[in-house]
Amino acid sequence: MSKRTRVLISACLLGQKVRYDGQAKMLPGDPLSHLEGLAELIPFCPELAGGLPVPRSPAEIEPGFCGDDVLAGRARVLDLSGEDVTAAFIEGAQKAVTFALAQNCTHALLTEASPSCGSRVLYSGHHDGQKRAGHGVTTSVLRLAGIAVFSPDELEVLCLELGRS
Repeated sequence: MSKRTRVLISACLLGQKVRYDGQAKMLPGDPLSHLEGLAELIPFCPELAGGLPVPRSPAEIEPGFCGDDVLAGRARVLDLSGEDVTAAFIEGAQKAVTFALAQNCTHALLTEASPSCGSRVLYSGHHDGQKRAGHGVTTSVLRLAGIAVFSPDELEVLCLELGRS
């Protein structure tokens, strides 16, 4: 019998109240039930791991940049008041990849638009509620480690991929 696949998942998607606003980000309905039948879900919040409190001021990656740029030192993560919280986001991302590898996670399902977890979309960086293409700091680090990252919008694709393995 083979070992069950393990998927790192944003803790907020599993109902943990760890988001900046002290809330969870539960998906409507019960979309995770099929995934739970295919894999063991391993919750993690990189922003908490990086030392940020709950609640906290919302943060965004500077306009026009993504997680790769933050890691390379070309961009910062700033909260609503303009405080530079880059170090916490990098620390959380590093802890996420260390944890994911130690847990033998091959895939990740992460909250979209987050400066940590966004995999296809980020907020604009202007704190105006607008979104743009891009990915977060944790997504960058996980992808560099060979972990496939999916957003909740790609849940069906993730399930298909896991069903084939």
